[in-house]
Amino acid sequence: MIRFSGKPTIPKSPIGFADLALLSGLFLTLYALAKVGAGFFVAFRPPDVLPNVSLDPINLPYYAARSTLRMFLALGISIGFTLIYGYAAAKSKRVERILIPLLDILQSVPVLGFLSVTVTGFIALFPGSLLGLECASIFAIFTGQVWNMTFSFYHSLITLPKELDEAATVFRFSKWRRFVTIEIPVAMIGLVWNGMMSFGGGWFFVAASEAISVLNKQYTLPGIGAYVAKAVEAKDIHALSWAIVTMVAIIIVVDQLFWKPLVAWSEKFRMDKSSAATQTHSWLLDLIRAAKLPRILGRRWRRFQSLVKKLRMARIPRFKFNFMRKKIRFAFNHDLIFGVVLGGILVSALFYGFRFIKTEVAANEVGLAFWLGCLTLLRVAGLLVVATIVWTPIGVAIGFSPKLARIAQPIALLCASFPANFLFPAATIIFLKIGLHLNWGSVLLMALGTQWYILFNTIAGAMAVPNDLREMAANMGLRGWNLWRKLIIPAIFPAWVTGAVTASGGAWNASIVAEVVTWGDKTLRADGLGNYIAKATAVGDWPRIVLGVMLMCFFVVGVNRLVWRGLYGLAESRYRLG
Repeated sequence: MIRFSGKPTIPKSPIGFADLALLSGLFLTLYALAKVGAGFFVAFRPPDVLPNVSLDPINLPYYAARSTLRMFLALGISIGFTLIYGYAAAKSKRVERILIPLLDILQSVPVLGFLSVTVTGFIALFPGSLLGLECASIFAIFTGQVWNMTFSFYHSLITLPKELDEAATVFRFSKWRRFVTIEIPVAMIGLVWNGMMSFGGGWFFVAASEAISVLNKQYTLPGIGAYVAKAVEAKDIHALSWAIVTMVAIIIVVDQLFWKPLVAWSEKFRMDKSSAATQTHSWLLDLIRAAKLPRILGRRWRRFQSLVKKLRMARIPRFKFNFMRKKIRFAFNHDLIFGVVLGGILVSALFYGFRFIKTEVAANEVGLAFWLGCLTLLRVAGLLVVATIVWTPIGVAIGFSPKLARIAQPIALLCASFPANFLFPAATIIFLKIGLHLNWGSVLLMALGTQWYILFNTIAGAMAVPNDLREMAANMGLRGWNLWRKLIIPAIFPAWVTGAVTASGGAWNASIVAEVVTWGDKTLRADGLGNYIAKATAVGDWPRIVLGVMLMCFFVVGVNRLVWRGLYGLAESRYRLG
């Protein structure tokens, strides 16, 4: 006779509420991507006419979704570029001498300059489809995001703590294992915070990226930037107000669903020997950690990796190519070839650019443009000084206090992500009423979009300071200026340099839109190189466009060589953890 002991056990479900919530969110996200992304593939062949952007607020959710999708696609491309370019520049001194000056130049080229050069090529890649224009728009947003992230990652690699570098050497880590287990984790906090800043910087140029000129005809892609541009042109304050409310909603949603979970997750990469008293929390990250499916998939993935490793270990030696053992003997010096090719391209571009200017522009015009560049340089320098004085103490306070960071991070992200040029029409009205000349007002407008680079990099630098160093400083009784001089300034100096470099480059780029502001038929202009380039672009004067862009590159690269490179060297040699 069979007897049963105890109560019958009911097998537990492999999924719970958290898994159902995550799956529902995943399906909704995929549906939204399919719905919004379908608009990228409609038929289009210049000079076909695109539908006009409507100022009816009911269309704003769709326009906002189109712009947000472009932003995230550009962010994904920016991350890939950052990891490859920053790694290449940090690992070879010969390549670094080419890539970092090239990065300075690329950072200084205005977004409109990238658009005018690349749009025809993207349309040729996707004939008969709107995808070409969409790719051009995404590429323009990419150029507004990527430089800050690349500088941050590059600087994290060159200031890698010495003990971690020595540990990787002692344990004979392969390049890939070193990259994944040491270099990426050390750079993660800076990458996340600079990614937030770069994402916000991309919104600054979203209006320019959605208005594209092809064959001397203007095409406007559906998006919130195009909506704002049309509202400004029509002097429709009601529509502009709806756009601002929508923009605030987008920033809050993106922060809750994307950036805040990333910030909370990145805290595990803090170089602390003692944990912080208060950790940043995210309801979405807590939901993911409570779900079972991610852990199940993780175990399956690790088993697959283990199987692949066993198969690789079981390979028969005779199938190995013998020439791989002798590749050093026959290989070319790839660093040297790469440097020569890039150097040749750069020299050729400068030669043809100067020849083009010499034949098309008078010498006194070059002198005038140079003087206007000096005026813009003064504005950029003043902006950096004021932003450093104001935002460095605030950034340190936020970075040292997880409780304060939990409150301040959404506010800082909202301010940094909100496109400052959405407020330019209101600023134009105020300047007109109080009689403030744009020569002074443009500094404020530039600061609205670029001061956040210093704040976010300072926060990231302060968060990366090991907690035991702060505890040791407290035990030694360091207070006030002594605390700043002996701990805070040396600890955050590398991060501040990165923030200042990108803020400087961003301010030069922002001068294109900050030195010329409009409201309907009212236009204010400041004396500066940004206004010079904007005026030449409006009339299609290519000699002066090339002259303005080359001078802007000259100023940015010159300042980087004379000022920032020395500070980078100081940060690498003296102010590094470990």
